[in-house]
Amino acid sequence: MKFKADEIASVIQQEIERFESRIDVREVGQVIEVGDGIARVYGLSGVMAGEMVEFENGASGLAFNLEENSVGVIILGDYLGIEEGDEVRSTGRLLSVPVGEAVLGRVIDPLGNPLDGGGPIVSNQFRPVETIATGVAERQPVKEPLQTGIKAVDAMTPIGRGQRELIIGDRKTGKTAICIDTIINQKGTGVKCFYVAVGQKESNVANIVETLRQFGAMDYTTVIVAGASDPAPLQYIAPYAGCAMAEHFTFNGGHALIVYDDLSKQATAYRQLSLLMRRPPGREAYPGDIFYCHSRLLERAAKLSDELGGGSLTALPIVETLEGEVSAYIPTNVISITDGQIYLQPDLFFAGQRPAINVGISVSRVGGNAQVPAMEKVAGGLRLDLSAFRELEAFAQLGTELDAATQSRLDRGYRMIELLKQGLHQTMTVTDQVLSIYAGTRGHLDKVPINEVHAWETGFLKYVRNQRSALWRRIEETKDLTNESMAELEAAIAEFQQVYAQEKAARA
Repeated sequence: MKFKADEIASVIQQEIERFESRIDVREVGQVIEVGDGIARVYGLSGVMAGEMVEFENGASGLAFNLEENSVGVIILGDYLGIEEGDEVRSTGRLLSVPVGEAVLGRVIDPLGNPLDGGGPIVSNQFRPVETIATGVAERQPVKEPLQTGIKAVDAMTPIGRGQRELIIGDRKTGKTAICIDTIINQKGTGVKCFYVAVGQKESNVANIVETLRQFGAMDYTTVIVAGASDPAPLQYIAPYAGCAMAEHFTFNGGHALIVYDDLSKQATAYRQLSLLMRRPPGREAYPGDIFYCHSRLLERAAKLSDELGGGSLTALPIVETLEGEVSAYIPTNVISITDGQIYLQPDLFFAGQRPAINVGISVSRVGGNAQVPAMEKVAGGLRLDLSAFRELEAFAQLGTELDAATQSRLDRGYRMIELLKQGLHQTMTVTDQVLSIYAGTRGHLDKVPINEVHAWETGFLKYVRNQRSALWRRIEETKDLTNESMAELEAAIAEFQQVYAQEKAARA
């Protein structure tokens, strides 16, 4: 066998031309202490705050505390496989999550790993978990309604696209139910929904996912889960990860809704990490920057200016109170950051008023700007009327004699309370809400017995849709109630009152 020198020379020539010096330059440190989801690492002197690091067993970590002689790392994953003396490498990357259409309809953890058995999430788009909120000049006022499908919310504490409305109350008062109904009501509106479960029981999350699937809402919803059994670092970063995924749609001209369920548990996880890192504790043992922890998250919700595409991110943070203590540390912090709150009261919930909204404390700082004109006209004074009714009711319980005018106000109040009750996952279109509240506030239900209010409402809405479909369509399309429409509506109510009386007589 003969060697051809020129062939060998040309091969060597090509190899020399293709040669690239690839030196892997990474900073390497060593674990000096590990436990409870955190590690102290010696040797990573050039690591940045918030930078990702990699452990020998493949687990990721986040540089949390930069100290003089060591770095405090929070471990995102299984910390039981990490031992003292293990090697730690810096990656030069900030924590990012996959974003885009690939995450819709999925149940994932805060790092973007699937939890629903539906295969890996294939996305070539990533977004940093922590980003700075848009500035004042890049925003526009909140004036586009985001309908929840819940009469009491849309009429008295309306939510607009780009708003942050806090849902606050004791445990088991229906906080999550309001948020799930709002997600279900976004069907067909083009709003992408994100539900972040922090520290929740996994059985509860499974029920929520099943409910969303049942109503066809999982097609446009992503569920991010950091359950009660997950380590504190994952519970801490879950809301930021969910926010990054939602922001992708916002900055591409779309509309997104994100629910944080709930920020009390995230604050507890952050307190745990901070105390383990020996950060000085403040009020209720929370670290001094717990306010910043929530403000930098909630400030990312915005209605962007038209130059940036006019997208919006609406946030519904949930905070759990203990024994109705709204003036505790975390509740007051989040109340001061958000644009209003919906306070759910246990007494009302157990008395059968659901949603159990306390109209005295609940408020939306956007107000009528986030309502369609028709709703603004019919529900203008509803909140004040119900607050006055609650005071009258307390006064009437003293057993004093009431004059006829006061008694009629009380009777109407009882009927309005009954009218605002709504079953679980029974969302209503804004037109049906307007018709229903119009009938109640204009006194058309005053002669209807309280136990028949719901039957009357159901029959009336059905009657308008079938017999007065042109009127229903006009209100639906214009979202307004003109004098002509009001006159037609009054005539429809008068007709239905006769039909209802005849049907009732027939049943009797």
